[in-house]
Amino acid sequence: MAGPSSGHAQVNRRGWSTARIALVLYPFAAGAAAVNVFFASLIGSWVGGPVLSSALSLTLGCVIGAPATLAFARHIRRLMDRADGTNAADVTNAADGPNGTNKATS
Repeated sequence: MAGPSSGHAQVNRRGWSTARIALVLYPFAAGAAAVNVFFASLIGSWVGGPVLSSALSLTLGCVIGAPATLAFARHIRRLMDRADGTNAADVTNAADGPNGTNKATS
């Protein structure tokens, strides 16, 4: 466990969690994905493909929107951490001194 006596930096994350960011952004991502799926089907109709119904476009948008939202939420969380100075690389190397020497052992 990392504590003040162990020589490791304590990480305090401020702001929203990745899951909370994803839940808030999901309706927007699913809607954007649905619109893109529908427009892609319209373009596909130029070469003989079917035009998707609104319901099918929304369904596919909800499916495609989930992983896209999670990836974007992780990206936003990393940016928030970097802005707060709690970057994962900073936390990993917090016990290291200059030239990669460990402060706790030197």
